[in-house]
Amino acid sequence: MKKVINCFKEDNPLIQKTLRRVTVEEGYEIARELFQILNKRGDGIGLAANQVGIDASVAVVNVKEPIVLVNPKIVRKEEETRYYEGCLSFPKKGCHTKRYKTVEVEVDNMESNMTFGAGDTDLDLLESVCVQHEIDHLNGMRILDRAMELTIRREKPKIGRNEPCPCGSGKKYKKCCIN
Repeated sequence: MKKVINCFKEDNPLIQKTLRRVTVEEGYEIARELFQILNKRGDGIGLAANQVGIDASVAVVNVKEPIVLVNPKIVRKEEETRYYEGCLSFPKKGCHTKRYKTVEVEVDNMESNMTFGAGDTDLDLLESVCVQHEIDHLNGMRILDRAMELTIRREKPKIGRNEPCPCGSGKKYKKCCIN
């Protein structure tokens, strides 16, 4: 059985590559293996084929119920939100990302589109974010590529060496405690 590739320790040439489209039959075969890996690990809620080294546009999600996504494409998204998420391929490295509360997804393995996040519960939002996260993987996008900068940085003022120190000591900057 394959395993999730830790991108901090191993090379994964597929993690930033758009994956190839597959038939529904091949997609279900790959999904079966992805669910086995996910269940054996016991610490994830979604997995994309490229995370285990398979070049196929297939992902699985298991938040409220097991879902298979074969060649998924987001066709509608509503209400932007910030979400803190992690990734099995980048263990212990979570980050805030910009996601959408509700997404509509077109997949080859279903006749009609699937809508995620339409409810008002935390689980609905988690499932929607997870689906977006896995679809990102299939398109070569990592959470690190979506990370939001939340720290407000203030530039330090440039102070000349003979100007008064900003600490209020009255000394010239070059002789002050800051330097």
